[in-house]
Amino acid sequence: MQNWCMSIVYYRRSIETRLQIAREQFPAVLVTGARQAGKSTLLRQTSPECRYVSLDDPAQRALAQNDPRLFLSAYPPPAIVDEIQYAPGLLPYLKMWIDEHRRWHGQYLLTGSQTFQLMEGVSETLAGRIAILRLYPFNWLEMQSMPGANQELAKDDGKMADEVVRGFYPEFFVNPALDKDLWFSSYLATYLERDVRNIKRISDLARFQTFVSLLATRAGSLLNMSELSKEVGITQPTAKDWITILESTSIVYLLRPYHQNLTKRLVKTPKLYFVDTGLLCYLLGIHSGERLMKAAERGRVFENMVVLEALKRFSARSTPVKFFFYRTPAGVEVDLLIEMESDFYAFEIKLAKTIDRRMASGLIGLQQTKAFKTGRILSLQETAVPITESIMATHWLEGLDVLESGK
Repeated sequence: MQNWCMSIVYYRRSIETRLQIAREQFPAVLVTGARQAGKSTLLRQTSPECRYVSLDDPAQRALAQNDPRLFLSAYPPPAIVDEIQYAPGLLPYLKMWIDEHRRWHGQYLLTGSQTFQLMEGVSETLAGRIAILRLYPFNWLEMQSMPGANQELAKDDGKMADEVVRGFYPEFFVNPALDKDLWFSSYLATYLERDVRNIKRISDLARFQTFVSLLATRAGSLLNMSELSKEVGITQPTAKDWITILESTSIVYLLRPYHQNLTKRLVKTPKLYFVDTGLLCYLLGIHSGERLMKAAERGRVFENMVVLEALKRFSARSTPVKFFFYRTPAGVEVDLLIEMESDFYAFEIKLAKTIDRRMASGLIGLQQTKAFKTGRILSLQETAVPITESIMATHWLEGLDVLESGK
């Protein structure tokens, strides 16, 4: 274990505090998230006392599937079981062990893709016994905490754009010379061949990949399932199934609309974003920051980045945080509405350095029907400029700090 730790570059993650609290309160912890988001590294570095086993290993997977009791005796707690989705039949045996040792907390740490099969097994078998955390690729605050990091990186528009195109998967920070196009093509191939096939048998993977590419052209837009299914040549139920696969495996994120009536939030059209802008830009054929700033899609890619920055940063908090967008039939729209501790924070996202009052029209319209604590226009403008008493235009990275300060 010591040699492994010395050979791996590790950067601190925002979720570490929440992970430690979970270990102190639950017998088991499950960390889910996208492939290559750093789940295994997080657990191995923060819990070096734990034995480690990966079900990616065919021999270990077969043992877990065919003789769960022998597997657990071979890896007694404290232990990390990586890629638990490959042996869901192990969960009932984990439950039996936990029920015999309910006072032992943090004994089993699991990682896995948040697929329906896995989450259904966890909810049915380990309810009340396991804490579930989701890990995303790096956020900007994690990047700035790295040794030797450029603290002004986000303020340099060109360098910021380069980072957005490269993306935020840890591998790019461990290996800066990595060919990002080759990495993303391999990532997609691995994702299609392993994750997608394991979740659902899709006979036409080429069509599924076309579906993913078409979604990239709709990032930051309302998800029109009817239009999308027609363009790909599949049924709407199939399109919905495929979206569910992409969402559960942290390839895309669906931002739901805000309504006072909770039921309406579940049936109205969501907006679609990609969890990583590097993958989004790869699918759009954008290979450099310079190209991004000239592309017709630049505004939607920027919006995608800011929305996911908020999600990645604040979903690591122990306090529940809810994310929405706001839209009315009359055309009043606000890009991001965040509910935290009964307070609402409203954000309009603009890829611009010159801000005027017209850009705050959505926030002003929202304020007439829904009170919020503060509103921000998140942009490239470095100097904060007040628009109204409760609305301010500011740099996008600093504008999100309002949720930390509560002001």
